[in-house]
Amino acid sequence: MVSNTEARTADAVPPAPNKSWRTPAEGGVWIFIFGDMSVFAVFFVLYLLVRFDNPAQAALDQAALNKNFGAINTVLLLVSSLFVVLAARAVRSGTQSRHAPKFIVGASICGAGFLVIKIVEYTEKVQHGITPYTSNFFMYYYVLTGLHAFHLLIGLAVLTGLFKLTRQPDMGAKNYSLFESGACFWHMVDLLWIVLFPLIFLVR
Repeated sequence: MVSNTEARTADAVPPAPNKSWRTPAEGGVWIFIFGDMSVFAVFFVLYLLVRFDNPAQAALDQAALNKNFGAINTVLLLVSSLFVVLAARAVRSGTQSRHAPKFIVGASICGAGFLVIKIVEYTEKVQHGITPYTSNFFMYYYVLTGLHAFHLLIGLAVLTGLFKLTRQPDMGAKNYSLFESGACFWHMVDLLWIVLFPLIFLVR
């Protein structure tokens, strides 16, 4: 017969990975993620139609963008995703309370750095008289990057929740699933930027 203590301990430990493949996070989270990415896909298509309609003007507008800002932000989000992966690995190994919080803090710092650079970038554009009303290109530039920044803000709130989860000495199956869901959302935010950066800043 299993004692109450053993039962509680078994419930507190995240489910051990098995050899059979499984999808991380809850199914509802994936529905939300795919739905959200579908909305972005529609905006991507509309943006490309604008570029093809007047490629010369789009190239001229694109030249006004600061590619260094975009490149730095890309590196920041890639590093943040790495930190989240390392945090997930720590959670699976059962050492989340020692290592995972540090990785989540690192990911949060990278995300906050992204927002700071984006604010500087927006400020620079406005000071030069570049607004969403300047051209169709800049309308989509502000809409797409602004929508992404909004998702990143939500992602930072999600990371705060993950930080609290990883501070627990033990993580049950339910909290482990919540952690995976939050991690998947953050990776989605990063993936969207990986598409946005070349699409807006580089592709001619």
